[in-house]
Amino acid sequence: MPKRLLFEKTGSGIYISHLDLMRLFQRVFKRGNLNLKHTQGFSPRAVVSIALPLSVGVESVCEILDFELVGQDELTNEEIRNRLNATMPAGIRVLEVYDSDVKIKHLTHLDCTITLEYDKGIPEGCEDAIRALFARESVTVMKRGKNGPTEQDIIPMIQSVELVRISDQELTLNAVVCAQNPSLNPAQIVAAIEGYCPEYRPDFAKIRRNEVLTSDGAIFR
Repeated sequence: MPKRLLFEKTGSGIYISHLDLMRLFQRVFKRGNLNLKHTQGFSPRAVVSIALPLSVGVESVCEILDFELVGQDELTNEEIRNRLNATMPAGIRVLEVYDSDVKIKHLTHLDCTITLEYDKGIPEGCEDAIRALFARESVTVMKRGKNGPTEQDIIPMIQSVELVRISDQELTLNAVVCAQNPSLNPAQIVAAIEGYCPEYRPDFAKIRRNEVLTSDGAIFR
């Protein structure tokens, strides 16, 4: 029976690439004596997929992974979670295992927080400039694709954005952005600030995925 799990990727785990994360999960399932279903043919592969690949260096507490076990219907979701977490490396932790028939295509938006850090303090006028930037009708940034770099207008893909000062050196942008078809990488929001407001370029920016949502704003599970 197909199953779904919610996991977090934090701490040192944020530096694990997507491909390495897929390999990691396959090893952890095996160590937990959990029999993943495999495809048929000369090169069988485990039927396991992560909904939204996460960029290296980005923290998340809302990652979704789909999988299917073979011949282990007697295992409870709690037992599957505990077996996985027993051998999981630092920074990766399964929060919940559950049954769901909601298709991944219904995951349409992402709630995220972008923290902008200024070592010498937030420059005067910075907050007003950033708010004015995302109030524009159009903001284009370069996006790297399979066919080379292309211009992308990010404003239509930002459902909401709120700028908050959390200290004399830190600002946060709390945003809800499109997650699929089209998708906006929150790093493009940072790129927009760097391109349009270079004098307010942060010394460091970190991104955290907080929640995945459906088109009506409900939590996706």
